[in-house]
Amino acid sequence: MEKFLLLIREDAEQREKMPQEEFDRCIQIMGGWVESLAQTGNYISSEPLQPRGKVIGKDNIVSDGPFIEAKEAISGYFLIHAENLEQAASIAQTCPLVLAGRLGMEVRPIILFDNE
Repeated sequence: MEKFLLLIREDAEQREKMPQEEFDRCIQIMGGWVESLAQTGNYISSEPLQPRGKVIGKDNIVSDGPFIEAKEAISGYFLIHAENLEQAASIAQTCPLVLAGRLGMEVRPIILFDNE
């Protein structure tokens, strides 16, 4: 099995305007999906991300957040096991909030080194 990172992408403005009750409901929905991934043995870990941060470059530090010009933001991640990229993408496609059009996911293979 290989490891894959599923980056959660969603509209930063919509997320900021989302009422707390709706956010809590989305977290519950995602929790149910995590349970199903754990039952299949594909789940490793996941975390939501705060909407603030810093972008670091060679000559500058942008201190007012990573989403200055972007409408879409990375709001969390999942680390999963899958046989290959196609299976990892298929797993991402089962996410209820992806199916509902609430967010998107970017699927990225993890490079494993010999000592892993």
